[in-house]
Amino acid sequence: MGITRELFGTSKQGENVFLYTLTNSNGVKAVITNLGARLVKLYVPDQTGTFRDVVLGNDTVADYENIENFHGATIGRNANRIGGAALCIDGVEYALAANDHGNNLHSNPEGYHVRVWEANIGDNELGDAVSFSLFSPDKDQGYPGSLDISVTYTLTEENALMIHYKAMGDKNTIVNMTNHSFFNLNGHGSGTIINHQVWIDADYFTRADAESIPTGELVSVEGTPMDFRTLRRVGDEIDSDYEATVLGGGYDHNWVLKNNEQYELVARAIGDQSGIEMEVYTDLPGMQVYTGNFIDHETGKDGVIYEKRDGICFETQYFPDAVHHANFASPIVKAGDEYETTTVYKFSVQK
Repeated sequence: MGITRELFGTSKQGENVFLYTLTNSNGVKAVITNLGARLVKLYVPDQTGTFRDVVLGNDTVADYENIENFHGATIGRNANRIGGAALCIDGVEYALAANDHGNNLHSNPEGYHVRVWEANIGDNELGDAVSFSLFSPDKDQGYPGSLDISVTYTLTEENALMIHYKAMGDKNTIVNMTNHSFFNLNGHGSGTIINHQVWIDADYFTRADAESIPTGELVSVEGTPMDFRTLRRVGDEIDSDYEATVLGGGYDHNWVLKNNEQYELVARAIGDQSGIEMEVYTDLPGMQVYTGNFIDHETGKDGVIYEKRDGICFETQYFPDAVHHANFASPIVKAGDEYETTTVYKFSVQK
């Protein structure tokens, strides 16, 4: 139904930051910014037909730059954690930012999530779209090889927000990108998500230590608080005396998806007050589900104060620390090969 662009503000480097609004014929609206190629607002109808903004976020460019909460952002070159903040590719050791207890988290404090991307407005056979592109030079954030990246958001007539990633580099390098939206299907200012219902198509999760670095072990969800193979409340066992939930302060773990790296439905969430249902589709092997355990009285959009567990993330990706575990699918992309992956968040209403 058309795309609009408006000035959002100016970055620390003096670059113009814009908001791009995609709207479909059903009135669903996605607002995306070229700062971090991030989702800022997402309005979908609830069971009464009232539109609710279902993603947490901030009101200003300065807040997005200065508050490292990753709301709605494109994360790269590598999402999640790398143990010891170092990796070895082709026999060469590369040091990364040790920004999380001596480990690397989401690549770097000056990562893709706070950079101003080039934007291109258009459409495709599925709906209105906006594409963001970024050039990441050799040794950017410590990683080998230069990388050309694009992230395209498409809003379809089926009320789905499709995120399509492409990248190609000139050296063998890690590429593992994700979207870090915090969803609250009752509306971003509605408080806790512990009464949301969630289903995850996974029989295993990756066990992690106290610093959230995987041990390499795949643990069955059977009989544990990690079992979401049947739709159930997020809060049912979130505070259980179980190693994973204790160490994570709730859910902050990677589930081993059953999709065999094929594009399939992998998760579902339902807002308890709104009746809004979200389906997650991806072709990636893992999904980090994070229940906002470390949100701590943060000022968000419209002056709303976000507290612990006011949002839930469904971060599709390669497994965390995959470069150090031969039994994990590899996130290494060879020089000249194309990294390409798609994740979709699709919305409907429970009848």
